[in-house]
Amino acid sequence: MDTAVVYMTARDREEALRIGRTLVEERLVACVNVLAGVTSVYWWEDAVQEDRELVLIAKTKESLVGAVARRVKELHSYECPCVVSWSIDAGSDAYLDWIVRETR
Repeated sequence: MDTAVVYMTARDREEALRIGRTLVEERLVACVNVLAGVTSVYWWEDAVQEDRELVLIAKTKESLVGAVARRVKELHSYECPCVVSWSIDAGSDAYLDWIVRETR
């Protein structure tokens, strides 16, 4: 099945919802879950940073992951936004079919 999960982060709720809504409206993804209250610890500009962020988890076709990443880069406030994906190897057939039907 040509399906994947895309994991992203955003600086605040407004940005996360704007990105998520755009990706769904443009049919690049079938669904985006926005999860609040994560703390990210990471290296940036030669120092360890710690920030509150939101997580976006999108479901899409594996063949659309590149387009999703490009669109997120255009919409995101970060210079280097987190956009990573992995294939969905198994799941509810009805749900996986829905993902394929709802994306372009």
